[in-house]
Amino acid sequence: MDTSRVRVSRVKEVEVDVDAFTEEQFVSHSELYKQFANMFTIDKAWTFKSTNGMGIGTMFSVSQPNLLANKKKKLMMSSFISEDSNGALNVEWSPFPMEVTGASLILPSPSGSKLLVVRNPEKDSHVQFEIWSPFQLEKEIRVPQSVHGSVYADGWFEGISWSSDERLIAYVAEEPVARRPTFNETGYKNDVGSTDKDCSSWKGQGDYEEDWGEAYSGKKQPSLFVINIDIGDVRAVDDIGRSLSVGQVVWAPPRNGLNEYLVFVGWPCDTRKLGMKYCSNRPCALYAVRTPLFGSDISAPKTRESSINATSVINLTQGISSAFLPRFTPDGKFIMFLSAKSAVDSGAHNATISIHKTEWHIKGEPIPSIIVDVVPVVMCPEKDCFPCVYCFDMLSNPWLSDERTMIFSSIWGSKEVILSVNVLSGKVSRITPGDSNHSWNVLALDGNNIVAVCSSPINIPQIKYGRLTKDESNDAVWSWLDVPVPSSKSQEKVDVLLSSLEFDILKIPVKTVSENLTKGACKPFEAIFVSSISKHEKCDPLAVILHGGPQDVSVTSFSKSSAFLASLGFSLLIVNYRGSLGFGEEALQSLLGQVGTQDVNDVLTAIDHVIDTGLANPSKIVVMGLSHGGFLTTHLIGQAPDKFVAAVARNPVCNLGLMAGTSDIPDWCFVEAFGSAGLSNYKKAPTPEVLALFHEKSPISHVSKVKTPTLFLLSEKDIRVPVTNGLQYARALKEKGVPVKVIVFPEDIHPINRQQSDFESFVNIGVWFKKYCK
Repeated sequence: MDTSRVRVSRVKEVEVDVDAFTEEQFVSHSELYKQFANMFTIDKAWTFKSTNGMGIGTMFSVSQPNLLANKKKKLMMSSFISEDSNGALNVEWSPFPMEVTGASLILPSPSGSKLLVVRNPEKDSHVQFEIWSPFQLEKEIRVPQSVHGSVYADGWFEGISWSSDERLIAYVAEEPVARRPTFNETGYKNDVGSTDKDCSSWKGQGDYEEDWGEAYSGKKQPSLFVINIDIGDVRAVDDIGRSLSVGQVVWAPPRNGLNEYLVFVGWPCDTRKLGMKYCSNRPCALYAVRTPLFGSDISAPKTRESSINATSVINLTQGISSAFLPRFTPDGKFIMFLSAKSAVDSGAHNATISIHKTEWHIKGEPIPSIIVDVVPVVMCPEKDCFPCVYCFDMLSNPWLSDERTMIFSSIWGSKEVILSVNVLSGKVSRITPGDSNHSWNVLALDGNNIVAVCSSPINIPQIKYGRLTKDESNDAVWSWLDVPVPSSKSQEKVDVLLSSLEFDILKIPVKTVSENLTKGACKPFEAIFVSSISKHEKCDPLAVILHGGPQDVSVTSFSKSSAFLASLGFSLLIVNYRGSLGFGEEALQSLLGQVGTQDVNDVLTAIDHVIDTGLANPSKIVVMGLSHGGFLTTHLIGQAPDKFVAAVARNPVCNLGLMAGTSDIPDWCFVEAFGSAGLSNYKKAPTPEVLALFHEKSPISHVSKVKTPTLFLLSEKDIRVPVTNGLQYARALKEKGVPVKVIVFPEDIHPINRQQSDFESFVNIGVWFKKYCK
């Protein structure tokens, strides 16, 4: 037998003409960005009571890029936090983090005595549920694809909840794959019930079924399941049917010692499914459903309360168009929930959030009750006052020990803060320091103590420990202490780079105020400005960074990519134009129907502001944005063709008419162009008049004026802003002789956030900007 090595000839790569300066820049920028990319990110945390009651155990889920594998490593870090007699913190960390890559979901039980780990299949194998005790794996349950597909771990449909007795776990997973038709050489083959593989036949495709768009391509309907970990049995909650997509499930308080009901969020899906990711404007409601019976429970149905006219699924929030993130009050009497009613009713894809409660009937069949406003929408906040709630996530147990105060993170202008809400009085308090421009995010609660993370554009994330005390007037006072964390070499190098920077939040007056504007739309908007501490005779080049949405916001939290650009010597102007989240509903709604003018003018006003105050050099300005930020970028280089020396457009919206026919959110195009009136038109074929307005509102209408060298970063699998949008615009610039570079990432979707794609993107952005700011 010949065991000699097979000689593999090297494939000759196509040489690309790169000058010496650019080559040198690629080398140095790659080395620099790797320092930022290697830093870990704190994702979640849980707290555990100590056996002696003298402190808390904490478990942190962190992630770190693995560039070679093009994936994120998932790690667990554990610590023990206690206080000494002087109130100082003592923190002990485990010697090393433990890798848990492959775990899709991790959730401790309510008592902290068990840990659930869910591992989704990479291909067509089973889903694996692991139940861990403090010292060993207690049980491993494998659920085949014939029962359900992957468990949802997307942060929106995602819902996984332990029952109070820790025997049952409710969760959301993909429904099993529908049977596909089989054909052979004679035609159709009836193979009902057959599981054998037959090489003389093949499977057809079957009926097309819509999914929920961007990030959900190919995923099956989210459905509700319950697993009994004692007997390893899984039951589908069949009563719901297929007219609702299910998510965010929680257990209702037990009745007579039994876990009888589940409460979940349901999104109607019996008509066309529009894109769900980043879109809180999809109508939804809270529903209650009976839990399936297991084993001996099946033979003893009389233990349940019953009703002759019992409805299998009860809509609990019929009087409101949006209800999500349900949380039961600790006494079990009320369900608290958030509502994006403002977004649903106006068509804005995100908007101001309100908080409500509805009574949960402890006895008898659940019935809809009166919905009570706890925190209503704020239309126009007074200066520096509470702008309302902008929250799309919440802890599974958000309650302080008084059992009436909820804790959650929310946007407040250009910052993220931690708020408390008294659900009896509706009083809202900001509990993070009022004089802090940093952004704060709550990770976990322990009684009246909070574990949070705090960061800024120039400060890497720092874990904080919040402690509640009372002053002489019995008012709540929060003190915040640093939780020291073992540092890595990458973090130490990044700290050195960031030590020469400073940042501020600028208030930018609106330049043109018309009579048609609401009061909230006339108020100043904000921009985050990052610059070098040491001032030179000539200002550093200015990089203008624009968020997408447009109903989104850039906050003062740490961003690896922005910190990288600042470390290259750029000042950063991160603009929260009117229409951004965090400034009240009137300012947000003012942008609908005014895209391409109001938002563009706000960005130009912000740039003029920093030039006029001596913070920027008007001859060295670059601009970049993703999605609607790309829409603004390509608008700006057309409407202000002499203002920018370079631009980067990441999956930009360049042609609304083209996007309306190909995107998973055609309604977005109509609402942004026509205002709320567009909601009545997006289901119809666009008329010539509609297409004309789309063209007028689109960057493509100004393409003939563009002179700015532009880098396009596009995703081939983007179904939010399909790749054709950017390619059409880039080709038009090439035909004009404008310097253009295009990189298409074949496996990425809208955010371009796969590890290698992110790395290549920002190295190229740095090189592109440096090239034209020499």
